[in-house]
Amino acid sequence: MIKKMILFPLLSSYLLAVDVTIKSQDETTKLTQNKSVSYFGEDIFRGNFKENQQFMYNPNYIINVGDVISVKMWGAYEFNAELSVDRQGNIFIPKIGDVHLLGLVNSKLKNKIESLVKRVFNSNVYLYADLKQYQPISIFVSGAVEKVGLYKGLSTDSILQFIDKAGGIIDAQGSYRDISILRDRKVVKRIDLYQFLLDGKVESFQFRNGDVILINAVKNFIEVSGDVNRPYIFELLRNHSSVKDVMRFILPKPTANRFMLTSWKNGQEITNDYALVDAGEQFVSKGSKLKFFSDYYVNNVEVNIEGEHRGAKTVMVKKGTTLFDLLSNLSFTPLSEIKNIKFYRKSIAYKQKQLIHTMLKDLEARAFTSDSATVEEANIRSTESNRILKFIERAKKVEPLGQMIIDMYDNLDEIYLEEGDRVMIPRNSNAVIVQGEVNIPNALAYRKNYTLENYIEACGGYGTRANRDNILLIKANGRVVQYRSGDFFSDSSSLAVESGDSILVLGKTESKNILITSSITKILYQVAVGAAVVLRAF
Repeated sequence: MIKKMILFPLLSSYLLAVDVTIKSQDETTKLTQNKSVSYFGEDIFRGNFKENQQFMYNPNYIINVGDVISVKMWGAYEFNAELSVDRQGNIFIPKIGDVHLLGLVNSKLKNKIESLVKRVFNSNVYLYADLKQYQPISIFVSGAVEKVGLYKGLSTDSILQFIDKAGGIIDAQGSYRDISILRDRKVVKRIDLYQFLLDGKVESFQFRNGDVILINAVKNFIEVSGDVNRPYIFELLRNHSSVKDVMRFILPKPTANRFMLTSWKNGQEITNDYALVDAGEQFVSKGSKLKFFSDYYVNNVEVNIEGEHRGAKTVMVKKGTTLFDLLSNLSFTPLSEIKNIKFYRKSIAYKQKQLIHTMLKDLEARAFTSDSATVEEANIRSTESNRILKFIERAKKVEPLGQMIIDMYDNLDEIYLEEGDRVMIPRNSNAVIVQGEVNIPNALAYRKNYTLENYIEACGGYGTRANRDNILLIKANGRVVQYRSGDFFSDSSSLAVESGDSILVLGKTESKNILITSSITKILYQVAVGAAVVLRAF
């Protein structure tokens, strides 16, 4: 059947993409064990270091072959040149001869040259000498990095720069705390990047041409979650560390007073919880999980108050406080539009988003199971499916507001405040906003005798894509009234458009599939109501 002919390539490519994604996720999960928790420090190597060079004065720098020395002499004898240290470690100054600088500390450079100048010129010759340019070097970066290779830089560059050039450390494979610098196959330095991540300290080190930065394998790590400011996977330097020792990494929140410790013993996972005061007596090891929490009863909730009022923008109220109690204690201004107060709640926004995502999944399923009677229709379905997928991606990014519609007739004493609730006190407005599929979307001055159709006409009339059966009048307090232009039973004159209202003209959905048209129309409506925006279908 033609239906199967067109659906097979579509579905096979779609399923193939899913299969590849799942496989990639499985491999990542295997490496990181729990990718929902990030590794501490994994964000530092994002290209911020690799483009920079650290050419700066370093008194402890040891002069090497290829370095450029700026020498200036004046008085009884004048000389000005930039001289490169040759392979024998010398620079040549006329009338002075060879000056051996290889291995000399930078702070002694001027004194060394000056002592030789005084042997030739007894007086009236003055000297200035400075290390003008470090020799470019090449450093190997190896081990658990994204791109093992040889990288150019300066001997004074930071180890962070070379690791960044190599693409950074591979999560779950490379250690941030056990990094070796090798010279002539011997370890000459060990680096712990946690000193930089936690305290901002970067140990200075002078690289030489051919040095190797080796990112060793990670050995011990623990997972931290809960009431902490740093919910990450952390690396331990030792096989065992006390919970108290690692607390300086994770920064528990002030409210945390207990922790759960999950560890492995005889092949079994064991979990116990302890008071925070016992942190010095409990130890974590490789694979341990720490979760910090509070067993305090929360007596207060935080509420945000925005808009036209006198007072704080954020208040703490006792649990059990109602919306009526809160509003009764607010100080309004003459410009406060009290009858149109708006109330938003996070849990409502979450449910609105869940509803939209459920409808999007249903639309996606319908897009890939539509029947086609002819080849031409099958091609149209294929094009339409791609357009639907792009629409779904746009719709997923919409963030609902979570508004609970209230008016002066509601019993506000029955609405108990929750953590994160938001109250918006509108300011008196003399505007009506017209959005969506009109020729000139605009904000218009409120006119007492204007109907909904009058405002649309003032914005150039309906656009070519306007769905005249789906026009929304969103009242200033968030209440939604649906209007159908041209419907015998819908009369715009009966809809009272007031100052502060918004008119949303939704767009048409052009599809031969009635079910798809119905699904998209419902989604557009939910997005308009939940997020107060007009989303275009195609």
